[in-house]
Amino acid sequence: MDKLRIYLVDDHKLFREGLKLLLSTQDFVRHIYEASNGREFIENLSFVDCDVVLMDIEMPGMNGIEATIEAMKMKPGLKIIVLSMYGDEQYYYKMIDAGAKGFLLKNSGIDKVVTAIQKVAEGESFFSEELLVNILNNMRDNKNDVPEVVDNDISERELEILYHVCRGLSNQEIADELFISKRTVDKHRANLLSKTGCRNTAALVMYAIKNNIIEI
Repeated sequence: MDKLRIYLVDDHKLFREGLKLLLSTQDFVRHIYEASNGREFIENLSFVDCDVVLMDIEMPGMNGIEATIEAMKMKPGLKIIVLSMYGDEQYYYKMIDAGAKGFLLKNSGIDKVVTAIQKVAEGESFFSEELLVNILNNMRDNKNDVPEVVDNDISERELEILYHVCRGLSNQEIADELFISKRTVDKHRANLLSKTGCRNTAALVMYAIKNNIIEI
């Protein structure tokens, strides 16, 4: 993996500087940018090249949802990981719709942060296990807030692919595990997006949780 340029967007200076210090010790990190809120991030984004953004949700001036929407307009290929806290579940769908590719609890250890960054940088999505539990519990408690399931005809093979997607496996890893070609996995994954009405892999994971396709 090429060395990555990472952008930290969080209004808590102590948290931001601590995470920056930890990430600066990682061999795969080339440079770390900082912003204290979404507005500052957007104003500087056009002047820097970054690969992965770690984005807080609730910030003064411009929150993480608004900043993610604007950032994806400016740089559609940008990879954004949400820095979440307990109680942020109400924002997950909005962040997925905005284009976020990963969700990470702010109390995660550095190993999990590194895993999330590397997976998202490689084009995958990432959900911390604790966060999946939060999402599941929130769905159970707030059923009316969950999008309706799209009527579809998902095959057994596609369900199998979806299960492995939720495990965080890449298309190549799924292909190796199921002894099929990566091209076949690509096709099944595209069919899943179409049949479920999901826009990206992160939304697929949410769909799988909603419909009890995966167990946590």
